[in-house]
Amino acid sequence: MSTAVRTARPVGSRRRLRRFVPPQHGAWAMLLLPYTVGVALVGPRWPHLPLLGAWLAGYLLSYYVFQAVKTRRPGRFADQLLAYGLVTAPLAAAVVVARPAVLWYAPVYALLLAVNAGYAWRRRERALLNDLASVAQSCLLVFVVATIAGVPLADVAPAFLALLLYLVGTVLYVKTMIRERGDAGYLRLSVGFHLLALVAAVWLDLLLAPVFLLLLARAVLLPARRLRPAQVGVIEIVCSLLVLAVVLVAL
Repeated sequence: MSTAVRTARPVGSRRRLRRFVPPQHGAWAMLLLPYTVGVALVGPRWPHLPLLGAWLAGYLLSYYVFQAVKTRRPGRFADQLLAYGLVTAPLAAAVVVARPAVLWYAPVYALLLAVNAGYAWRRRERALLNDLASVAQSCLLVFVVATIAGVPLADVAPAFLALLLYLVGTVLYVKTMIRERGDAGYLRLSVGFHLLALVAAVWLDLLLAPVFLLLLARAVLLPARRLRPAQVGVIEIVCSLLVLAVVLVAL
């Protein structure tokens, strides 16, 4: 076998794999943080496992659904839609059978996904409202996890609010670092929101103050620096881990 043939196979495999993995690396922290917080606060139950699978596979499915909507070429993504649909459906069904009460969240998720689909149709996926709809979907998972465990929603509401403050702030901050870099209006919006988030976090629990003060400092100081997207991502991973730790300790 020639060297060209031997090297072509791994390259081809990587190329096929990339067809099934969205280039949205920052989304994974937003997907996993609320789930992890929710399960840690209410205690694991067996339906939480298929919920995680359905949540992650459902995200992958939705990504390619919106790509199909955006391009008006659903056939181009048929393989991805079939693969992730076949994974998502039975896992989601297992959760519903185990805890039918989770269906109460279906209309809210349908509305938020409709917002995403509308922006995909208009090819405006980077719009702020579209990002906020995705944040809302992610944070609501805290309540879904609590419902599965039979825990009152009031018990996890402070954690939901803390994560909502963090993730909305992150959306605004990341825009000032990349796509809206140099936009004074976005910078003021980001800094103003982080100030309000700090006040709200102190109201929730004083232990949240140091982390939200740090988040405010990064929103004020880092947009003046020329950081690569990868560096912005690493910083945000660290911030998400700090938020995870302090929310579990404080709330």
